[in-house]
Amino acid sequence: MRSTNMELLRHRPFAVLLAARTLNMLGFAFEPVALAFGILHLTGNDKSFLSVVLVAQTLPEVLLTLFGGVVADRLPRVWVLRVGQSINFVSWVSMGVLMLMDVRSLWAYCPLAVMGGVASAVIYPALTGIIPEMTPAPLLQQGNSWLAMGMSIAKLFGLIAAGTVVAFLGGGVAMIIAGSIYICGVGLTMMLPALPAPAGTTESMVRQLAAGWGEFRSRQWLWVSVLALSVIVMMLQAAHGVLGPYLAETELGGPEAWAKVLAGEATGAILGVLVSFLWKPKRPIFAGVLLLLFWALPTTLLGLKAALWWAVIAMFFAGFGYQIFSVQWATAMQTQVPADKLSRVAAYDAFGSICLGPLGLIIATPVSDAIGIHNAMIGCGAVLFLVTLITLCAPGVRAVRATTRVVSIDGKSVRSDDATSNSTSDNT
Repeated sequence: MRSTNMELLRHRPFAVLLAARTLNMLGFAFEPVALAFGILHLTGNDKSFLSVVLVAQTLPEVLLTLFGGVVADRLPRVWVLRVGQSINFVSWVSMGVLMLMDVRSLWAYCPLAVMGGVASAVIYPALTGIIPEMTPAPLLQQGNSWLAMGMSIAKLFGLIAAGTVVAFLGGGVAMIIAGSIYICGVGLTMMLPALPAPAGTTESMVRQLAAGWGEFRSRQWLWVSVLALSVIVMMLQAAHGVLGPYLAETELGGPEAWAKVLAGEATGAILGVLVSFLWKPKRPIFAGVLLLLFWALPTTLLGLKAALWWAVIAMFFAGFGYQIFSVQWATAMQTQVPADKLSRVAAYDAFGSICLGPLGLIIATPVSDAIGIHNAMIGCGAVLFLVTLITLCAPGVRAVRATTRVVSIDGKSVRSDDATSNSTSDNT
């Protein structure tokens, strides 16, 4: 295992991708703390103002993700990444400048938040598609684990740093730092080989979307899990996007407290990655979804007014479970979906997962005003638990099994332990 991992790190395209994606996550980790507390400090803890800005960010991400998947399958994915990260740079730095100037207009922040959402819509499908391009096929699970490790460490460091920067220098400075990190990531992607577009450009976008949909719906484990994730993300957007930061600001001690909660998640994710290097469950999707049950814990505990450290510990387990799920999920997609359709299928995955996210942000404030913020948090936890349990009952989720398969590399047959087997008609 150790020699295999060293061989992977010596593979230059993967090593550069690992560095670039880690740096991208470092910038991304600043965003939830910097944006949420920057807005709350600026507006006197106005949840509605924060909700509108977050909706402006997530709505274009939902609406344009499918388009982003087609773009990432039609154009060189490295170039798509560079453009997306450059847009993020402009968006976050500009919002940081507005915060430093004490600007309090929604009309100033919302267009910039929309730009950030557009960037996310193209970055995720391109990132999903580029991983197998830069990683030797037999080492995909190890590659996904290394990428997850880099992201988890960057997220932990970024959250701690963001909490400190926001507390001492303000959200504006933290937003500018986040944007600056993105532009550094663009510099790293300049070292990646710009491979040709995986799909021909003669097909119309509508036909390409239809082909991607056919691949997506033919796998029950895929569409059932994504359907569940849409509800899970909706609850997490409400609980962690709006209600959690508001509770932290008004009851738990401010941005430092919320940064600790998020850092608990990132620390658990690091352990989850270490386990993913060694553990290959026989039923990878079932095992991953089972571990998502941990997400109900921190939200429920915050609603029950538990001590801060109980919430931190609960987020540790949530991060642990999610990271194992994400590695198994990514490996299954990369090994089972044809490479020329991977970004489109990833776009359907992303679209389905986040499509209800804006709704969670919209309803968070009125629901919490109506039933109380603590009851709203408990309700989110209950929904998270029930939806995950229902997903575990799907035959397709239980049927996906890990196996050894043969792949072709440079014209030679190579045995790979990273594949997950399932029939493309497992929804029958």
